[in-house]
Amino acid sequence: MNQSQTPPPKRVSIVIPVYNEVALLKTVLDAVESAPVLELEKEIIVVDDGSVDGSRELISNLPYPPYKAILHNVNTGKGGALHTGFSHSTGDIIIVQDADLEYDPNDYPILLTPFLNKSADVVYGSRFLGNLQTKRTFLPHTWIANRILTTISNILSRLKLTDAHTCYKVFRRDLLDDITLEEKRFSFCAEFTQKIARVQGLRITEVPVAYNARGFDEGKKIGFRDAFDAVRAHVKHRFSKLR
Repeated sequence: MNQSQTPPPKRVSIVIPVYNEVALLKTVLDAVESAPVLELEKEIIVVDDGSVDGSRELISNLPYPPYKAILHNVNTGKGGALHTGFSHSTGDIIIVQDADLEYDPNDYPILLTPFLNKSADVVYGSRFLGNLQTKRTFLPHTWIANRILTTISNILSRLKLTDAHTCYKVFRRDLLDDITLEEKRFSFCAEFTQKIARVQGLRITEVPVAYNARGFDEGKKIGFRDAFDAVRAHVKHRFSKLR
């Protein structure tokens, strides 16, 4: 990737993987549709990953544009849904957006600014940076798991991230020409971080974002099994081929 020859971005693709989120989905989509993206065009790609709660029917009726609706017949996992969304994206920049309202789309301007001023190729939205008055709530066990996983991530990648497993991973789409992504579940996060750390000359930065955690009784899906799987993925992809 030659940053000096990279043209300024014109369009952002927001990729939203969805699995059984009908209770919040309309609210999330409205927030994404109305969220500011500075002077960029906006493309919203919604991938239903085999939902059985009504999310699929809602997504199939979304208007094009601004939405691209893609339906998986079976559940593949967050990573699998993201792979599909990335392959359908046409933006110069991609934002990963979860469908559960833990992350606020109004943070898009702070996530996109480093691309517009050409100071970054990848931006992570960190829940541990910035003004403490910004909404940030954590369940105790998820906070501990995040700290452990971020430490493991940094040791292996030699990065100095504060929040390696944040949802908000924003990157130039042409980065996908340099790496191949294969993880299908939440371990996508670990694979992505380990692989971008090995792309020569890539500029990676973090910006502060808001966060409002939800509990398992509210539909949160990631658990301890996923934490162990993330450790496996960090180790594997520290040494695996990029392409």
